[in-house]
Amino acid sequence: MAVQAVYFSDRDGLDMALKNPETMLFTSKAEADARDKVLELAEEIQVFLGRKVEGLGDDLAERCAMAIAEEKDLFQKALKKPELLNAEQE
Repeated sequence: MAVQAVYFSDRDGLDMALKNPETMLFTSKAEADARDKVLELAEEIQVFLGRKVEGLGDDLAERCAMAIAEEKDLFQKALKKPELLNAEQE
């Protein structure tokens, strides 16, 4: 039997990572670090949305922030070419 190291983001927490291993457990530290950066960005976006969009609930702000953070590369490209946001993804 082999031993395998797995990594997760502290922001997700071990319990949450174990409940969602396919998306929150990683075989490399680099992948876990990348997830941590997405979560950090999502937290900041959530605070921004809460401040800028009156009446936006915490749950919806969190889901919107995660969607934006997970697609940050697409959003960066869309700043120059907005139609990319709604182009069919390959």
